Amino acid sequence: MSSLYQKLHARETLPAVEAPGEAGKGVRRDLKSELQRRLARELGGSSERLQKEDASLLRERIEALLSEEEDLTPIEREVVAEDLLATIIGLGPLQSLIDDASITEIMVNGPHDVFIERGGRLQRANVRFRDDKEVMDLIDRIVAPLGRRIDEQSPMVDARLKDGSRVNAVIPPLALNGPCVTIRRFPARPLSMNDLIKNGTISSDMAEFCRAAVRARLNIVISGGTASGKTTFLNSLSSFIPEDERIVTIEDAAELRLQQDHVVSMEMRPPNLEGTGEVTIRDLVRNSLRMRPDRIVVGEVRSGEALDMLQAMNTGHDGSLTTVHANGPREALSRIETMVLMAGIDLPLRAIREQIASAVNIVIQVARSKDGSRRVTHIAEVHGLEGDVVVLQDLFSYDEASGAYQSSGFRPRAYERFRNAGVDYALPGGVGIG
Repeated sequence: MSSLYQKLHARETLPAVEAPGEAGKGVRRDLKSELQRRLARELGGSSERLQKEDASLLRERIEALLSEEEDLTPIEREVVAEDLLATIIGLGPLQSLIDDASITEIMVNGPHDVFIERGGRLQRANVRFRDDKEVMDLIDRIVAPLGRRIDEQSPMVDARLKDGSRVNAVIPPLALNGPCVTIRRFPARPLSMNDLIKNGTISSDMAEFCRAAVRARLNIVISGGTASGKTTFLNSLSSFIPEDERIVTIEDAAELRLQQDHVVSMEMRPPNLEGTGEVTIRDLVRNSLRMRPDRIVVGEVRSGEALDMLQAMNTGHDGSLTTVHANGPREALSRIETMVLMAGIDLPLRAIREQIASAVNIVIQVARSKDGSRRVTHIAEVHGLEGDVVVLQDLFSYDEASGAYQSSGFRPRAYERFRNAGVDYALPGGVGIG
């Protein structure tokens, strides 16, 4: 009797897009699918049931089934077993990329186009999915345990993996080339400020100012474009928060990893299938004020929650941290102004700018360079309102032409805040306070 491998090979069910040299891969995919169906029958359950089985037990069952395939070499059996385990309890074709710590972003642009970012540069990955259905199965496996859904009525979703990696998925009819998945990965160990100094993201003088600003409970906004390193820098900055403070974090998809003991993490909830039960970032910011927080950390402000965040900063919740998408410190404040208007409350522009000028103390700009490196390009201090304009003063900046960080030489207005808070700080010129 011919083996299952031989039967599958004879069926020639390979996708047309595969080159002849990849025929073995196509047969292996068919073999995996058939083995997965056999396992489900043996265990009396579906693929979802298999995902809940113990990995070592699954491995034993898979190896027992593969032992019947005499046409497979021991190495081929090992490869098929690993592939099948990854498909059932991992991320299928992407599992090898997830296991590679040097990869910071995984981008699936349809079943046959997978790209990665490594060292700040994009490149095509040597993996692919069989078809759209295999990508959809992966997306469902990611979002289902989180209570999220994705379908034609709700064709976009944000989620996260168990290791904290952030996932965004878009499916047809919005995605024209098939289901798209973007996975933003984070280091197993959050980068410390010393790590950022060593890799050139920030200078030691700038890092020392950031330490003093956090310790003195200044309200800080981290600004930057997509993939500029805002969340990484926020994680590093949060390490300066004292251990004896209660921190409440609020995010749309949890990815912050604060190291303190007393951290309450909250995550927004999208509406359910009936369109009810939604909990927004704004709801969480309002609720956090009733939780006796010493610090409020909002992963990113994108809409009307900016107003609630400003009000929290202005009503005794000093030391708050957040991020915003913008290309510079001035643009960051303009973005916050626009988001406050999205709250639906009819406020004159001057009143909004007064709120911003009194609430935000420091704007830190991060950016990704052409070579893929991330840098803190500006640290600017808010100096209040003059007329209808919020005044900003650069304290530190990065000169891309010379590749050097430089201090403006201005004494920060926060100098007195540092003194009153008992925070030791030495100006770049060597003048110390404390």
